[in-house]
Amino acid sequence: MNPGLSERRAFLWSLLFVGIIAISFSAIFVKWTDAPVSVIGMYRLGLTLVGMTPFLFRYRAELGAVSARDWALLGLSGFMLALHFLLWMGSLRYTTVASSTVLMTLEPVLVMIGALVFFRERIRGAAVAAMGVALIGAVLIGWGDFRLSGTALYGDLLSILGTLAVVVHMLLGQALRGRISSFVYSYTVFLAAAAAFAVYNLAAGFSFIGYASNDWLIFVLMAAVPTVFGHLLFNWLLKYVGATTVSMAVLGEPVGASLLAWALLDERLTTLQAFAGALLIGGVWLFLRSGGHRHAEAGESPVADVTATPVGK
Repeated sequence: MNPGLSERRAFLWSLLFVGIIAISFSAIFVKWTDAPVSVIGMYRLGLTLVGMTPFLFRYRAELGAVSARDWALLGLSGFMLALHFLLWMGSLRYTTVASSTVLMTLEPVLVMIGALVFFRERIRGAAVAAMGVALIGAVLIGWGDFRLSGTALYGDLLSILGTLAVVVHMLLGQALRGRISSFVYSYTVFLAAAAAFAVYNLAAGFSFIGYASNDWLIFVLMAAVPTVFGHLLFNWLLKYVGATTVSMAVLGEPVGASLLAWALLDERLTTLQAFAGALLIGGVWLFLRSGGHRHAEAGESPVADVTATPVGK
């Protein structure tokens, strides 16, 4: 195997793993605060933007070259990200971490279909089979927690709707990242999402201040861990591995989130769920091992791009 290709693959896999661990903490942080989920989302993105803004000046030329059509698509992508956060974080107030996160495993299937339709991507048969294995494992993780009535059913519905929103966000991201840098894409999308949350909070009458110190700590942690080391990292990876592969890697979230919920929230993790988690990880590994599909141009270097992006360091 080409040493350079092997090194690139190892680099991308390690970043995917970091992102999975980071986003696994998201559900835990939401469970640890009683603040409105829309306020959590607003500060999560707002605080991330504070950290990114000092680097914005470097990209002024690129910002000026963005077309009106792309600005509209960036705004739509940001709105869909806000909608995803609102619905998915809201689902955690009504159902368990396992049930909420496992429903999000519908994402790669929907993204794969979208990638086939809009980007004419060719998915290898082995990758589809591996995806099936992982989905079976993901469904088994939350099997014992599903409820078909009451508040848990409402929470499950919110999670499904949130998944549909993030699918649109991911597909828009793949289209835009082909011509817009990771930093500019992430900054403008996060800004649009934060603005959408601010408008929503004003309309709903939620206060922007007056929260407990624990809540503010959660806001900071949500910005630093699942946003910077999760979504921001995945935004960069979209250019090199594609939306389907990123979404497939995100299938690891139910495993990490369920284990963290068991350890930190005392949510029960059964033997079946533990077995299913191992099955899911195996499916994800097989998918990545198969190569999934071709997306990046042969001449592109992910190492070069990340070192050119301050936030990616």
